[in-house]
Amino acid sequence: MSHQESQKLDNVNPLETRVEDVIERGDNDFLDDNHDQDEHSESSQSNQAVDESDSSEEEVAPRNTIGDVPLEWYKDEKHIGYDIAGRKITKKERRDKLDSFLASADDSKNWRKIYDEYNDEEVELTKEEIKHIRRLLKGKAPHAEFDPYAPYVDWFKWDDAKHPLSNAPEPKRRFIPSKWESKKVVEYVRAIRKGLIKFDQPKEEPRFYRLWGDDSSSADRTKHLAYIPPPKPKLPGHEESYNPSLEYIPTQEEINSYQLMYEEDRPKFIPKKFTSFRSIPAYENAIKDSFERCLDLYLCPRVRKKRINIDPESLKPKLPRRNDLRPYPSTCYLEYRGHEGAVLSISVEPSGQWIASGSKDGTVRIWEVETGRCLRVWEIGEAVQLVAWNPLPELPVLAASVGADVLILNTGFGNEEEQKRVKELLHIGTPTSDDSDDMSSFLSWIQDEKYDCIRLRHYRTVSSIEWHRKGDYLSTVMPAGESRAILIHQLSKRLTQRLPFKLHGLPVSSVFHPTRSIFFVATKKNVRVYDLLKQKLIKKLETQLREVSSIAVHPAGDNLIVGSKEGKLCWFDMDLSSKPYKTLKCHPKDITKVAFHRSYPLFASCSDDCTAYIFHGMVYADLNQNPLIVPLEILRGHTSYDGRGVMDCKFHPRQPWLFTAGADSSIKLYCH
Repeated sequence: MSHQESQKLDNVNPLETRVEDVIERGDNDFLDDNHDQDEHSESSQSNQAVDESDSSEEEVAPRNTIGDVPLEWYKDEKHIGYDIAGRKITKKERRDKLDSFLASADDSKNWRKIYDEYNDEEVELTKEEIKHIRRLLKGKAPHAEFDPYAPYVDWFKWDDAKHPLSNAPEPKRRFIPSKWESKKVVEYVRAIRKGLIKFDQPKEEPRFYRLWGDDSSSADRTKHLAYIPPPKPKLPGHEESYNPSLEYIPTQEEINSYQLMYEEDRPKFIPKKFTSFRSIPAYENAIKDSFERCLDLYLCPRVRKKRINIDPESLKPKLPRRNDLRPYPSTCYLEYRGHEGAVLSISVEPSGQWIASGSKDGTVRIWEVETGRCLRVWEIGEAVQLVAWNPLPELPVLAASVGADVLILNTGFGNEEEQKRVKELLHIGTPTSDDSDDMSSFLSWIQDEKYDCIRLRHYRTVSSIEWHRKGDYLSTVMPAGESRAILIHQLSKRLTQRLPFKLHGLPVSSVFHPTRSIFFVATKKNVRVYDLLKQKLIKKLETQLREVSSIAVHPAGDNLIVGSKEGKLCWFDMDLSSKPYKTLKCHPKDITKVAFHRSYPLFASCSDDCTAYIFHGMVYADLNQNPLIVPLEILRGHTSYDGRGVMDCKFHPRQPWLFTAGADSSIKLYCH
């Protein structure tokens, strides 16, 4: 029997079939008349059965999709289930017996129709299905081509067989009943009689339930919606007593003060003292309180909340102790004084021996780190916004930003060969400009005779300076420069080129990658990562901050921190996501600068609140382990001036020391 035909027979069995009724009432005459014709056609159909296929493409899926759900559950509903699209299948109106009799008299094929209760429709049997049913009623196979007396196919090969498969006689246990099974049956019977084995009784559904049942017991309501009992009213206390203590009875002054309060702040009940129960008058707000209670029960929604007993201490992350994370800067060791205005920027020499500072008083100073001695001073005459030391030790030059100009100063350090190389590098015969991209209109290279340096004159104010790790390239940021806001200068060839990317938003800062040819551009809202060799955008980091103020890249290059003007610091793991891995709300005021240490797992942030925060930031080589961020120390010491606090912070390149520059015209060194 094919799968399709067997499924049709399965669908016929649970239906309200009338085939047997047709046979009992005399419609067998029709079947007997066609018996000979059907027997004759069976032989012809057996030849065509080979070409027929039992493919599942011809199967018609049932219209109702409720599965094994009993139809009794839909007895009181207006529908019997749902179709494949999820729409309700409404019940059809059943015809009475008179209409059914008239329909059978008018339709000659009405005796073939049967009612499909599962899909609530009438199905008309085909001739082929009637033949299968007739053969099944006679005890025959449903298919005419099936031969029940087919010759036996011997599967064993008897060629050259000298011995039979088995010559052992049949055992006796195959012919007599087993006594062990009979003993087991007797044991089960005795256990059932004694009540040791109990059968599951069918659960009878209660026909009635209590309409005004007890509110506290919800066992009978488990099959319905979640029942939540209403909150009970507050029980009366000592104040509501007819003879309360004297401390509960208010004085006349207190009663008069109640009249000056708002109605919602007044006490609902004022205690009074009575000599006996008979002296107690009727409660004047009884009807009002009952009405408000009914309103609360009717209008106030109630929700069942599951209370989870969790220790709050277990929710805190388990961080290592601060003593195990030493060394880190914690104490002010040295103070550098000499500036007369706010120190806006500082930069540490690559060897860690010298530190340069730029101030609002128009001077650039170089200090010795260990002694605090000022070695050299440049009088620029205008506020120095930024200073940046060249990262190459053999090229001791200093870049300083003064308004729209960037000065490349010779610090005078190094041996004779290094100084000779620096003087050749900083010498320009005539003012040069790059005419290929019309650079002369917004940038020019000028020889400054006063300071014996190179002056890069921009057409807008420069807000950020960053050296490349090789020391030959320098990037400058002009927030008001529009499409030429970010420029990259090559010191050896005295060339300038703009960033070949479209800037979305006002740029704030730019940073080179420590090891790769990747360039980070921070705007007020996002941080964009570009590949300078392939000249394409790699990733866009969404800071979710109000306004970005500074950016710093981890020495490994896969993590960076972003400071904002709302006091938040974001840590980005570029291998993890384009959204912040951690957002730290540490400063109440604007964050002015963030910085990473080159060798120690430390990073810092400074703010206008006159503090600098030290954090432990460990980045693991295992990509499955997230970075560990632990707050370590809050460094204080600077004073506020004109609403500003700590303007800049830099780590020592070799030691766990931190330099901070404040608006109080001082530079402080914090050591461990």
